[in-house]
Amino acid sequence: MTKITTETLQVPGAALVYDIHRPDRPGDHPPLFVFGSPMGASGFAQLVEHFDDRVVITYDPRIAERSRLTDGGELSVETHADDLHRVVEATGLGPVDAFGSSGGASASLPWVIAHGDEIRTLVAHEPPLATLLEDGDVIAKINTDIVNTYQQHGFGPAMAKFLQLVSHQGIFTADYLEQPAPDPARFGLPTDDDGNRDDALLGHNMAMPPYTPDIVALQASGVRIVPAVGATSGAGMPRRGGEALAKLLGTTPVEFPGDHGGFVANEWAPNNNPAAFADKLREVVG
Repeated sequence: MTKITTETLQVPGAALVYDIHRPDRPGDHPPLFVFGSPMGASGFAQLVEHFDDRVVITYDPRIAERSRLTDGGELSVETHADDLHRVVEATGLGPVDAFGSSGGASASLPWVIAHGDEIRTLVAHEPPLATLLEDGDVIAKINTDIVNTYQQHGFGPAMAKFLQLVSHQGIFTADYLEQPAPDPARFGLPTDDDGNRDDALLGHNMAMPPYTPDIVALQASGVRIVPAVGATSGAGMPRRGGEALAKLLGTTPVEFPGDHGGFVANEWAPNNNPAAFADKLREVVG
């Protein structure tokens, strides 16, 4: 049995909600902090249930699920990184092993630089570090177009463009934005604008300034950093980000089962295996 306690932490500009999962017999392992961005704690439920041998921390980023913004300040990758630090500090459970997915993996890097004493091993799974890629300038323009589409036309048209972005395999060429805009209905998305402009991904994270990791500071942190990629992610931009981080660090990315969200099996990714993903994560962090 696992006991879950939930806390709310007041931080500058936000109220963060985090959970501590304490199994009856946690064993002799460091706590594991599992997080994404903008994905909240609920997205990791299938993964966390396989860790009954250690304490696990999950949280909702300040833009997602139960957490909330308390002022209108602009967000950055560094803001999310400071939130990771503040959650671990509040739990009093550090140093921890950490698994960051997607935007969470990006946010984990400035956390490592600023508070390396809080992390033992960091697994950075497919961080979308576009500035490290050869087509980073094109991706930046695509990102801006998606954000502008969201502000002008709402969720459906913008999310359709985002799904087209993450589905693309390989290098983005300069003529990518010349193609017709995808039909939201093709993805089962709404075509009407509901007027909302507070979507965690489209209204917040994608509007953040691009982040470029500081390789010297990362190497000086003393933290063991393990870039990770999905076995079935193909040549999508997120996997390429994980490969680019590994190249920057002079290492080889570790391949995890499944795709970009290999820790979740659902109707869109029925072949993902959260149990196998958990086994690989346990193997990597030790």
